[in-house]
Amino acid sequence: MIPPELHAQIRRFVYAEHWRLNTIATQLGVHHDTVRRAVESERFVRHGAQIRPSALDPYKAFITATLEQYPRLRATRLWAMVRDPGLFRLGHPGQRYVRTVRPAARAEASLRLDTLAGEQAPVDWGNFGPLRVGSTTRVLSCFALVLSWSRGCYARFALDQTLESFLRGHVEA
Repeated sequence: MIPPELHAQIRRFVYAEHWRLNTIATQLGVHHDTVRRAVESERFVRHGAQIRPSALDPYKAFITATLEQYPRLRATRLWAMVRDPGLFRLGHPGQRYVRTVRPAARAEASLRLDTLAGEQAPVDWGNFGPLRVGSTTRVLSCFALVLSWSRGCYARFALDQTLESFLRGHVEA
């Protein structure tokens, strides 16, 4: 059933503007049979059309209150909390109702970092444990550099984490 505003607009296009039915259907984005029914009907609203009560009606207050308290709770868990065998037959209508009353998730604050080429490159040391070199045991470390603009990676292994190795990693990157 189309809204009364659309019904009135269709009838205005036909009787006042003298448009063809297919032109109206194309313009309003509705099927041509919908336009034909709107033109042929004498009333905007059909008598006898009533909104039927939903099987969810007794539980809507509980669902709304529970979702306000626990907004991430799934619809299937809500039905398990209600424990009514008849509700499990509902399926999609129940999920649709939960989707409409679930509070909107708060957006997390984030800042997108835009850098120019060569402007920024965070570095870090990684520890790869002991390595036997000759008769001694040394600690193997990895110098890692990532270019912020292109996400290009550079890694260099070293046997120490001195300033000299740190600067050599920057020069070779």
